[in-house]
Amino acid sequence: MMITKKHLSRRTVLRGAGVTIALPLLDGMIPALTATSRTAANPVRRFGAFYVPMGVNMKQWTPTKDGRGFDLMPSLQALAPYKDQLTVVTGLDSHPAVAGEEDGGGPHSRVMSAWLTGSHALKTEATGHVDVSMDQIAAKQQGGDTQLKSLELALESVDVLGVCDYGYTCAYTSTVSWITPTTPLPMEVNPRAVFERLFGDNASTDSKVRLKAFRKDGSLLDSVTSEVTALSKNLGAKDKSKVTEYLDAVRDAERRVQRAEKEGDRELPVIEQPTGIPTSFEEHGKLMFDLLALAWQSDITRISTFVISRELSNRTYPEIGISEANHPLSHHQNNPEKLAKQAKLNAYHLRLFSHFLEKLKNTPDGDGSLLDHSLMLYGCGMSDSNLHLPANLPTLVVGGKTHGVKGDQHILAPKGTPLANLQLTMLHRMGVDAAKFGDSNGEITTL
Repeated sequence: MMITKKHLSRRTVLRGAGVTIALPLLDGMIPALTATSRTAANPVRRFGAFYVPMGVNMKQWTPTKDGRGFDLMPSLQALAPYKDQLTVVTGLDSHPAVAGEEDGGGPHSRVMSAWLTGSHALKTEATGHVDVSMDQIAAKQQGGDTQLKSLELALESVDVLGVCDYGYTCAYTSTVSWITPTTPLPMEVNPRAVFERLFGDNASTDSKVRLKAFRKDGSLLDSVTSEVTALSKNLGAKDKSKVTEYLDAVRDAERRVQRAEKEGDRELPVIEQPTGIPTSFEEHGKLMFDLLALAWQSDITRISTFVISRELSNRTYPEIGISEANHPLSHHQNNPEKLAKQAKLNAYHLRLFSHFLEKLKNTPDGDGSLLDHSLMLYGCGMSDSNLHLPANLPTLVVGGKTHGVKGDQHILAPKGTPLANLQLTMLHRMGVDAAKFGDSNGEITTL
């Protein structure tokens, strides 16, 4: 890393009509003679949790041996380029998701709400009640230095969810993030809304003016051209290149949002998504992942949750040859054909996730990459979907090199180990001082 005598504020932003664009970490933002200590001793720590629903085909997911240098199973092949920063953890249980005597039904609500809270969902059709989720515990400590304490994203609207568990509030299957025991945080599915939240000018109070600026045919970046020119005069060659690449990525995301909005105006036989959401699930997913990468790169937020699909989802995936709705398919009854399709879907979700990892790996950040400085949890609240089994959960830890995570290993936890043990360990690696989380009874020391 270049050490420079010129110093830019970490909060340097570009301002234009209705827009505020934060910049990524540049060499010029690191004071002279403190570059090494700034990035090594106090690295920026990011955390992301990514949820997939209704179990996986564990035979196509679980490595056949534990320890370092494990074998990558078929469902995980998309993560091969990131194996050195991948940890597969098996044997973890979500005890709070087990039905109590008074519960009956509601397995999907319990597994999804317990996944990040480590607590048992109160059976109610009212507000709902669980513990504060781990992302919000991290946000309380790590989010104070950023524009947004946390960012909650999803690829499936509540409007297309269809049904909820009988006797349980739909909040349990609509989000994984809870800021208080009775306050779920809504997940945003519309790329336009996310884009405006990241790059809108918070100083503007006239929403009509802002909306007009955002929806014009040109790019919002046109309004900050003079700011970019002035800034570039004080930047070194490396920083100029970094800013150009970043702004090109913002421009690309904006154009894709605009294209999605134009597609949304077309007459379609069945409209299942609000205007502004790409008709292609894959394009929607990649766009939302790219927006999250920009949010992390510009340090607008460091904490995020991302629901790739929800419990009880009836989405079909014709693009990969799956015409059955996800929920009925998950009740596979050990039918080999249905299990094969479930494995195919598991691999597809991970291919989308790998697009995000590629962005992070190729984006410089401090003394490494965004992937090095990010700690991610990917998983599901059940393993065998036919039995709604909240045990031996499919769980991945990705990234975290600067958090001390080894990578390239399969950790087989002792039978009955709470998922919360891993989550408590991850909170500690994030620098969060917590004695306990959920039903934890220890840590995963081999992480």
